Amino acid sequence: MTFTMSGKSVEREDVSSSDISWPTEVRHVSHVTFDRFNGFLGLPSEFQPEVPTRVPSASVKVFGVSAKSMQCSYDDRGNSVPTILLRMQKQMYSEGGLKAEGIFHITGENSQEAFVRDQLNKGVVPNGIDVHCLSGLMKAWFRELPTGVLDSLTPEQVMQCNTEEDCTNLVKLLPPTEAALLDWAINLMADVAENEQFNKMNAHNVAVVFTPNMTQMADPLTALIHAIKVTNFLKTLILKNLREREESVDNARSLSHSMDFTSCKDEFPPFNFNIEESSCELTDDDCDIKSSTSKRKFSRTSTLGRIEWNVEKLRSPEKN
Repeated sequence: MTFTMSGKSVEREDVSSSDISWPTEVRHVSHVTFDRFNGFLGLPSEFQPEVPTRVPSASVKVFGVSAKSMQCSYDDRGNSVPTILLRMQKQMYSEGGLKAEGIFHITGENSQEAFVRDQLNKGVVPNGIDVHCLSGLMKAWFRELPTGVLDSLTPEQVMQCNTEEDCTNLVKLLPPTEAALLDWAINLMADVAENEQFNKMNAHNVAVVFTPNMTQMADPLTALIHAIKVTNFLKTLILKNLREREESVDNARSLSHSMDFTSCKDEFPPFNFNIEESSCELTDDDCDIKSSTSKRKFSRTSTLGRIEWNVEKLRSPEKN
């Protein structure tokens, strides 16, 4: 028996019962190909609900797509963040962006932004790009997400957030992906606020410019009040991050001072002023030295006594 496959005749070979047999009752249904930009092409309609019609859009672009469909890496705090964001952050920092006045507030040139967008979609962060262009695109990435980082929180939940503890508890309600993105963004904003003396961007200012990019406020009637509460929410988290940094530095200094003090105690042990205890801790050599000294004192006293006795003896005949 022969089978015709792709125009070629293939002779059937004898197979044992333990081997996989050749296919039987083969029927050609359709020819399906896979395109990385458009997904499966020619897929029968009955199979389409089970297989995505398009591949994740992150393979085509990095803006306007979910972070879940993008290649991610871990930052220094253990957050899983899109790799392209980390590259943009690294490039901005290396170009002195943290000390650039008005960073994240001043917009870059539109012509340059279009070029950089195209390069970022190819997975490339070009060198020599204006830091304001990079910071603007980082905000745009958050703004163009299909769902805002804070959209899973209701306006009522944000409105009731008044203290640092409230803000911390509210963050715990975020899904893992959004929580990681928010923590990364807060740490970024804290880096900016930490260089306020150079960039003129304190915690409040950087929170204001990030607020429109973190949530999509659909209701115009409550948008302003909601934006103010989101700004306060971000500002509180930024200040909390900065305080924790200071506490970490203080703890490190205290630990270093404690270690230095301990080493000094080991190098220069305290004096023991307890005479009784120190006398009990004398070694044999010390006892020999002490005994020798006592003997010398006794010998000198005995000699003086004999001299005085002889003088008295010489004076005795004169008295007689």
